[in-house]
Parts: sequence; structure tokens; C-alpha cells
Amino acid sequence: MTQHMSHDPLDGRQRPDASPREDRFPRGLVIRLFAYLIAGHLVAAFLYLLFLVGGQNQ
Repeated sequence: MTQHMSHDPLDGRQRPDASPREDRFPRGLVIRLFAYLIAGHLVAAFLYLLFLVGGQNQ
């Protein structure tokens, strides 16, 4: 059996049998990406609402 049953992402050492595909995205990147995704959808919803309300006043 191998000593490393699970990979600790905070540990700087690499396992000898680790492939690049097993590496995960950094947590900060995932949080930032999620925040930008939510913020982008909120801006798009606000613009849609503005055009919806502005179109009813004509």
C-alpha cells in the first residue's frame, strides 16, 4: 500500500505518482470566479429590468 491515501492541497510537496490532472484549482480562484459569475448575472438582471421598465413607459 502507498503511504499517501489522500492529497493535502496545502502541502507544498508533490506525490511522485501525482499527475497534473489531479491538481485542483486554488480555492481563491474558485471563490473569485463564483463571485464574478454571480455579480455578472446580477448586473445583467438589473439591465434587463431597466429595459423592461423603460419599455413599458413608451
